[in-house]
Amino acid sequence: MKQKHQVALLAVLLIIAGVVWYFARNDDANLGGVLMVAQKYTPIEIESQGLHLDSLDRARKTEYKSAGRNIFSAIAPPPPAPKKDKPAPQPREVPGPKQPPPTPPPPPPTLPAKFFGYGTSPSGIGRRAFLLDGEDVYIVAEGEVFLNRFRILSVGNASLEFEELSSGRRGKAPLEEQAVGSGQAAGIGQATGQTVAGPTT
Repeated sequence: MKQKHQVALLAVLLIIAGVVWYFARNDDANLGGVLMVAQKYTPIEIESQGLHLDSLDRARKTEYKSAGRNIFSAIAPPPPAPKKDKPAPQPREVPGPKQPPPTPPPPPPTLPAKFFGYGTSPSGIGRRAFLLDGEDVYIVAEGEVFLNRFRILSVGNASLEFEELSSGRRGKAPLEEQAVGSGQAAGIGQATGQTVAGPTT
């Protein structure tokens, strides 16, 4: 009787072992619905398997910079104030030798003769100036050259305007008191057929 019980117990144990082996085999072959296929192991390609100390140093030296917003507040901070342009720096004066003051412009030219009167021709075209150089009397019309140095530009009632040919500078000669006698002035007018005028005394 003992032997029958032992044989029956052995058979039950074999059946249980077979069932466990069957389910264990199915779980290994199909784990979670994924079919396991044996493949050849290939290592990951890495340039250098050593420690990248430069990357570690860069990571350690990185400083956190806040954008100005409080992450624990739902209210956004006000916008930053606009930057004002700085005025350009003024150049510093370098001490050194002082520059001489600019030379003043040359004085206006002077006419080497006295303007003592003027006259008009009967036709009324242009005026003529009466100039006295020493004892010589010159009658020069507007636009003519006097002593090969001066061009008479205009003859007015109180002054004479002229231009120095060599420099292009202009000047004025005032009408002076009559340097010749009234008889001589009248003679000039009769000789030239012009009306003679001069300053009244």
